[in-house]
Amino acid sequence: MELTRKEEGALQGEYGDGLKLAYKILVAIGNANNATKLIPIKWAHISGVNFNTIGEAGVKFLSKLDKETKVTVTTTLNPMGFDSKKDNKISEDFKVNQLSIINSYLSLGVRPSFTCIPYEIFDLPKKGEIVSFAESNAAVFVNSILGIKSNKESSLSSLASAITGKTPYSDLLINDLRRPSVSIKPDIDIKTESDFGLLGYFAGKIANDICVGLEINSESLDIINSKAISAGIGTSGMCGMFTNKINNCERISFGKPEITHVKDELNTAEKGDLIVFGSPQLGLHELNMLGHLTDGKKFKKPCMIFCPRSVTECNEEMINKLRMAGADITCDSCTCLTPLITKNDYDSIITNSIKCAYYMKHSNKIDVSLKDMKSIIKEYCE
Repeated sequence: MELTRKEEGALQGEYGDGLKLAYKILVAIGNANNATKLIPIKWAHISGVNFNTIGEAGVKFLSKLDKETKVTVTTTLNPMGFDSKKDNKISEDFKVNQLSIINSYLSLGVRPSFTCIPYEIFDLPKKGEIVSFAESNAAVFVNSILGIKSNKESSLSSLASAITGKTPYSDLLINDLRRPSVSIKPDIDIKTESDFGLLGYFAGKIANDICVGLEINSESLDIINSKAISAGIGTSGMCGMFTNKINNCERISFGKPEITHVKDELNTAEKGDLIVFGSPQLGLHELNMLGHLTDGKKFKKPCMIFCPRSVTECNEEMINKLRMAGADITCDSCTCLTPLITKNDYDSIITNSIKCAYYMKHSNKIDVSLKDMKSIIKEYCE
């Protein structure tokens, strides 16, 4: 991989240990992915924020970064493990380590956004611009829906890109590679957000490439369904983009047998002890939909809703309606690897999220009753 003289100097430590380490990470990743060079980025979004995700090794790594090291581009942050403005029944050890992680990122100059849906919160760069997004649903969404270019980054690579302002030029950053070799053709009606999520999960498992084709009508891809597909794809495989612009490629059917098989993998319980919404976090559209569905009703079971704090602050009326219905609104965190929902408290949960279903089962060891949002409200509200 070719480096400029300044990049070579940074790699040799001429500009500090922080930049040296960041360039070392990017060069290693670039060489592994046959990148020809490093190119500038406009934005970085970092994952690896939840203590349950990066553990003590991550806490130690972040705390040892040179205090002079700062991010050089706009950088936002994924959710952490709990809502810092609420009482949380989690251990002091978790809180101490979580706050250490946050303080390390703040020291770097990262914006404490604590959201996995930056595309709904911020004015992102224009179509065709290059970013470095580590959150899987966000990377798939910006590539597929917004036309912004990002590889499906790791917490480490996105951090290195935030510090250097650069990323290896490879994979989904190259126009000729943003084309599918496999296309999924639904042979059944895909109606609910959960159906779209299951389609995405199936596509992510089937696709062995960085881009997958989905033969679906663009008119069906509103923000809710687009998020569901993106989260499904991001959860089940390495694919970082979907498109309905399909030329000559292998076509695979997604019919009743396929959707049943995928749902059976994720749907492991008939009922649940807790209703969970928000993986990815709910944005304005979903909160409004949920608020209208529950208007004048009460949840018959405990309900947790995960959403960005900025969304709650600009939509207080709807948030209050949901609280009146009995929902517990939780900000700054999401369902993935959360210490707020454990096997000690719940044997099973009810959710409309494919990503939540996957992580609850595989990480939190909790069974899942998977239903779409309208069906959940119909069954569990009165």
